[in-house]
Amino acid sequence: LAGNPEQLRLQAHAKRCEQCPEDEATYIIMRIVSYTNICVANCSYCAFYRWPNDPEGYVLSDEAIFKKIDDLLAVGGSLVAMEGGFHPKLKIDHYEHLFQAVRERYGDEIEIYGPTIVEVIFIARSSRISLEEALARLKKAGLRWIPGGGAEILTDAWRQKLSPLKYSVREYLDGMELAQRLGYGTTATMVIGFGESWEDRIEHLEHIRALQNKTGGFSSFLLWTYQSDNTALGGSRISNEEYLKAVALSRLYLDNIPVIRASFLTQGAQGPAALKWGASDF
Repeated sequence: LAGNPEQLRLQAHAKRCEQCPEDEATYIIMRIVSYTNICVANCSYCAFYRWPNDPEGYVLSDEAIFKKIDDLLAVGGSLVAMEGGFHPKLKIDHYEHLFQAVRERYGDEIEIYGPTIVEVIFIARSSRISLEEALARLKKAGLRWIPGGGAEILTDAWRQKLSPLKYSVREYLDGMELAQRLGYGTTATMVIGFGESWEDRIEHLEHIRALQNKTGGFSSFLLWTYQSDNTALGGSRISNEEYLKAVALSRLYLDNIPVIRASFLTQGAQGPAALKWGASDF
């Protein structure tokens, strides 16, 4: 990392080409549908959430969600990422209804991606049921994928600093393992740029690698960067150069995960460069 960046790039690109032809990459057209912005997790890096009873808070109706999915289908999309955070008044039956309604209306025309495992842990606890029961009920309602969001940086020190109410590293990993055991598809993520060290990032990658060695349940790994605008944590965005180094490191370290995904959402026009730094999906 401190040496020759081009050598790092070449090694990561070679590893990438073991999984995907050099002149090919994959992508999917998706839409993020945030069914609510009400959340009590109080994460210092988030500019999106609103407290309960905030006049800007909302919970989308079925019809509003269907309209967003219809717009996605109209442009050839097939994946709807459904996320919301920790809404204290929405219990398990709300989510069962939501996913069942989407699945009944669209069948297999779209795939539902979400909520994250930390959201499901919150839903289970606020509904006073076990995590296993919550996951089983959501799966019966039509949910098939649990994305890796909510991981941020998987060290307990950073979790305490960024999101102390968002469960420990062990709870996160155990939750993902349980989802995999129950037959969910899962993906892994890491968010960088909070001020964490490279050692912190490697600790995160080691947790993901160890679980993948145990279960083989992660289909891909997505790396994206903290967006500091309008957050309590503040700070500034890291450079694309640092992001690319982290993509390369991820490709080399996670040689047991077939796909490394580059983030269009956070990197914008600079994002495609990651396809030469180890990523094969954009």
